Amino acid sequence: MGTLTYGPAAKPISIDDRDLAHLQAVILTKLRRGESFSFTWERSSDLSSGHNTLWMHPHMFVEFSYYGSKRIPLNRAWIEAMMNRANSAGGLELIAEKLAQAPA
Repeated sequence: MGTLTYGPAAKPISIDDRDLAHLQAVILTKLRRGESFSFTWERSSDLSSGHNTLWMHPHMFVEFSYYGSKRIPLNRAWIEAMMNRANSAGGLELIAEKLAQAPA
């Protein structure tokens, strides 16, 4: 279980390492382009139901920390599915990898 730390409060957000690696690819691509966007994810059931949303901005601090030491192979279709969401009015949303594989 890795963490995404963002913004001046530097509050860590626990995210599975595989999910985090794919989010990192999307988030860093958007920030490298100088693009701001929202990022939404569902809270884990042990924290209560619901969701959180961050406003991601290129001038804010962001850190990706992984529990494991091995590089995670990336699924291009999953990254593209999340990038399409990030480029929409609804913003980036962490979706399940299997949803990115579903036929259109």
